[in-house]
Amino acid sequence: MTLRTRPGPLLTKEQMERYSRQTILEEVGIQGQRKLLDSKVLIIGAGGLGSPAAIYLAAAGIGTLGIVDGDRVDLSNLHRQVMHFTHDIGRPKTQSARRTLEDINPDITVVPHQTVLTSENALEILADYDVVVNGSDNFPTRYLVNDACVMLRKPLVDASILKWEGQATAFLPGRGCYRCLFPTPPPPGTVPSCAEGGIVGALAGHMGTLQAIEAIKILLDTGETLANRLLIYDALIGEVRTLRWKRNPDCLMCGDHPTITALIDYEAFCGVPGREPSHPPAVVTPAATPVVSVAEAKEMLDRGQARLIDVREVWEWVTARIPGATLIPMGEIPQRMSEIPKDHPVIIHCATGQRSATVTDALRRAGYERVFNLAGGIVAWMNEQLPVDAGAPEKQ
Repeated sequence: MTLRTRPGPLLTKEQMERYSRQTILEEVGIQGQRKLLDSKVLIIGAGGLGSPAAIYLAAAGIGTLGIVDGDRVDLSNLHRQVMHFTHDIGRPKTQSARRTLEDINPDITVVPHQTVLTSENALEILADYDVVVNGSDNFPTRYLVNDACVMLRKPLVDASILKWEGQATAFLPGRGCYRCLFPTPPPPGTVPSCAEGGIVGALAGHMGTLQAIEAIKILLDTGETLANRLLIYDALIGEVRTLRWKRNPDCLMCGDHPTITALIDYEAFCGVPGREPSHPPAVVTPAATPVVSVAEAKEMLDRGQARLIDVREVWEWVTARIPGATLIPMGEIPQRMSEIPKDHPVIIHCATGQRSATVTDALRRAGYERVFNLAGGIVAWMNEQLPVDAGAPEKQ
């Protein structure tokens, strides 16, 4: 006679208590909580969106959380990236994230992927996860994650934030993808990064938490997700709009006759080869770019000892510009190098000093030995309460 063994409990006594306010929901229950504990979610980016998404997914008991990020924690991250703390500055974000999430819930496993997502590693990294949450802040990664998810038939929860506005949607297999909404990326420079355009930290928390909710609904197969709907939140006026979108049967990625069958060069596709990261990389090479401080630049300009060139975009120039600066957007530098003198000191500036450092280095390599980068850009200039102009640019 064979004795039947009774199966063990779905949740431990501690888990019953930890998730008690969640399991009481009829859409979750004990079995739903067990499903969450057995689930795996990958979060792309441990930044403004990834931080709140990861925190609430960890608290909800998602059994395995993967975190993909190749950066280190920077002081400028902390006003919105709530997974990191002041004492984490300089640490790889995946390490900081792992410690925070395991402190919140030791019940889960955090898998750090301390790397930049590329066409070479994306399919391998995404393969083991049930849902992907995209918190990246640039278009090459956004298209890369989308294409990898379509190829692997993975649900993708996507969001974006800038200034006071957030957008969110979900892409489910067979129901369309990011390319159905945005077949081609915007021209370089037309959409600023958070580093250049700014962001309200609490907005990142709002949209990242919304991503966590969407991921949980997908895992539990309950409720109505944001699939085929684009939620747009204007925090400045407190307004939410929802736009409906459909799968495009002619989509090159997920359409009836797709032509993209492998991951491509997304830097080239988005027109930003060699783009600079928005945060310091995990391995930092000491900068050799020659710089001048705001005080030094002001003195040189007042004495007529230098020419000032602004490499931002026109929309930035209209908002605020340093008097006397010449506008040559970064993308136009190769075609307009003849306008930059080699025999006279030149100060290059942008918003915060990142793009201008790239331009300064390129000009130095091209033989411009008297070119310098303005440390901190126009933001540092304005912080010293120095004058700025605004309005439509004059013809130059």
